[in-house]
Amino acid sequence: MSLYNQRGVSAQKEEVHKATEKLDKGLYANAFCKIYPDFLGNDANWVNLMHADGAGTKSILAYLYWKETGDLSVWKGIAQDAIVMNIDDLLCVGIHDNLLFSSTIDRNKRIIPGEVLETIINGTQEFFDEMKNYGVNIHYLGGETADVGDVVRTIAVNGTMTARWPKDKLVTNDKIQAGDVIVGVASFGKANFETAYNSGLGSNGLTSARHDSLHKTYGARFPESYDTMLDESVVYIGPHRMTDEIEVEGFGKMDIGHLLLSPTRTYAPFLKKLLTENLEAVHGLIHCSGGGQTKCMKYLPDNFRIIKDNLFEAPLIFKLIQEASHSDNREMYQVFNMGHRLEIFTPGASAESMIEMAASFGMEAKIVGRVEWNDKKELVIKLPQTEELIYNF
Repeated sequence: MSLYNQRGVSAQKEEVHKATEKLDKGLYANAFCKIYPDFLGNDANWVNLMHADGAGTKSILAYLYWKETGDLSVWKGIAQDAIVMNIDDLLCVGIHDNLLFSSTIDRNKRIIPGEVLETIINGTQEFFDEMKNYGVNIHYLGGETADVGDVVRTIAVNGTMTARWPKDKLVTNDKIQAGDVIVGVASFGKANFETAYNSGLGSNGLTSARHDSLHKTYGARFPESYDTMLDESVVYIGPHRMTDEIEVEGFGKMDIGHLLLSPTRTYAPFLKKLLTENLEAVHGLIHCSGGGQTKCMKYLPDNFRIIKDNLFEAPLIFKLIQEASHSDNREMYQVFNMGHRLEIFTPGASAESMIEMAASFGMEAKIVGRVEWNDKKELVIKLPQTEELIYNF
C-alpha cells in the first residue's frame, strides 16, 4: 500500500466516485464540470454551473509556517488556493467572466485567531481585484465563517463559485479527437501576474507533500496538525524544516516552506484571452488537479490512447518530495501535476499560437503529448531515459 493510501487519502478518489456514480451527469457527460440547463434564467441557449472546492490540507502547511515564523502573509496564498481550485475548473468548460464566489471558512477558534481570518478574507478580495485587471470579473458575495472546533483541528478554507454562461461558448471536451496534440502550460516559474517564483505544487497531494517533506518534530510540536490515529511511521517522516533554504535556479534561495506554500497558479488571464480569441481551436481543457497527470482520462469522449512523451522536467519541489518519500514515478505522476496543471487539446496547427500566447503571460508552454485511436482508454507516459508508465481506464 502506498504512503498516500496509508494516510487515508486516495489520489483517484475511488470511494467518492462510487458514492456519486448514480448522480445526473448533466448536459455534457465529458465536460470538466457538471453543466445544467438555465434554471436561473430559463433560456435554452444558456446554462448554469456551480462548483465547490478549497485549499485542502495546504492550510495546515500555512498554519505550521505561521506558527514557526509569525508570517501572516502565507494565509493570503491559502485564500488564492481556495479560489483557484474553483475558477480554474470552471475555466476548463470555457467560463472566464462574471462569476459569483461565496467562501466557507471553518476554524478552531482556540487555535486560529481573528487576524488569520482577516488576512484570508482580505486576500480573497485582493485576488479578485487583480483578476479584474485581466477582464476576469469575480463578485465576492461573502459566505460562512464558523467556529467549529469539534469538527476541525485548525482551519479549513473552501469556496463555492457559480456562473450562468451561453451554450455556444462552452468547452465540453466532446471535440477531442485522434490527431489532436496536447499543449501543456507550466505550473511553475514566475508568470507576469505573479509576484514571486511559483514552485508549481498547486493544492493537490499536500498530505503526501507535507508528511514526506517535513521533519518528525512537527508532529511532536503541533499534534493538532495531523490525524493522531495515523501510524507514526507515516507521520512527518521527511528531512526538512520549513525554514530550511534551498537554491532555486534563476531565483536564488527560497525556504522549503515557501516552495510548499506557493499559491496555486491561476490560468485565468491566459485562458480569458485564448477563449475570447480562439475558442474554435480549443477541443478540450483539463485542469490537472486531483489525479495529476492521469486526470485527463476521466473526460475523454471516446476510446483513445493518450501519449505524453514530452513532459516538462519535474520542477524542484517534486524532486524534493520524491527524494524524501522514495515514491516511484508511477505514484508521483498519479498524485502530482509534475510541472503542468493545464492541458489544451487542439489541432497541431493551432498549438504554436497558443504556446506564444502563454509566453506573453510569462508562462512556458509546449506540446507535451498527443491523442490516438485505441480499443480502450489508455494513458502512456514516457519519461526520458527512465521508463514507460501505462495506466488503463
